[in-house]
Amino acid sequence: MGLTNEQYNTIMRDYQRQQSRSHQELTRRIEEIYSRFPEFSEIDAAIASNSTAYARRLLADESSSTDELRVQIAGLSARRAEILKEAGYPADYLSPQYRCKDCQDTGYIGSEKCHCFRQAAIDLLYTQSNLREILTTENFAAFSLKYYSEQIKDPVTGLTASQTAKRTLEECRRFVKNFDQRFENLFLYGDTGLGKTFLSHCIAKELLESTHSVIYFSSFRLFELFADSAFGRSSAGSQAELEQHIFDCDFLIIDDLGTELVNSFVASELFHVLNERILRRKSTLISTNLSLGTFADTYSERVFSRISSNYTMLKLIGDDIRIQKKISAGRT
Repeated sequence: MGLTNEQYNTIMRDYQRQQSRSHQELTRRIEEIYSRFPEFSEIDAAIASNSTAYARRLLADESSSTDELRVQIAGLSARRAEILKEAGYPADYLSPQYRCKDCQDTGYIGSEKCHCFRQAAIDLLYTQSNLREILTTENFAAFSLKYYSEQIKDPVTGLTASQTAKRTLEECRRFVKNFDQRFENLFLYGDTGLGKTFLSHCIAKELLESTHSVIYFSSFRLFELFADSAFGRSSAGSQAELEQHIFDCDFLIIDDLGTELVNSFVASELFHVLNERILRRKSTLISTNLSLGTFADTYSERVFSRISSNYTMLKLIGDDIRIQKKISAGRT
């Protein structure tokens, strides 16, 4: 998932557009104030002149003669602030307005990418994968319990499919609510078509809207990317970028685990991802159609042990919702 040159340039062009908009807005505000208060432009000109004279005296090692200039500049600045305040303008009205104050809309803090660049990269990848579209229809507001039977029961818990789904929904909402206060991971399992992916999208939407970095992968795509990195089908830079996003994003979704071709490489990479994110205290959601016993047999006891001791296990039962919807649509 490392950014291509085109994707990187797309993000940087957005920063440049934001900088241009900020500059234009600042120019407009300055012109507005100068038009309303002619004294203001005179004050700014005087501050600029005195500041230049102040700098020249410092360079000429005449710091002892700068006190008067400092007093004048301070007085002019105070008058400037007073004009704005009396006219009802905020104190920072003539300061640059940044979308991200940390990097001042450059995307970088020193030589390091700013957190806003990281989010912009994830947003771009989401947009290009059309997941944003999915989240407009698959979210908590659209989740319905009507497709979960009151007759089907879990022989272990004694709960009906409806009660089980309601409990799982409540757990997912609680997970979002406590996300910043408590490190947790979720493991959703059950047969095909019971709403596991839907619930993962519900959580993703809530966290994205609260500016958390969220990455969604089908299991097939995730291990395909790891294979590309491991077997030299992508650059070293792309591999490092891939690992950075997967290991460091706030919330990682691995959907439909068990649908990919499982081998020792896949099992090893899965353990690596899970272990790294647990060590970094970064939350992960896994969904699978496999039963717990089959899952342990497929990915090894070591992987299953890591999950069972660090994840909240949530099982869904019932009839395939997609089939129910098709039947219902056919009747109408």
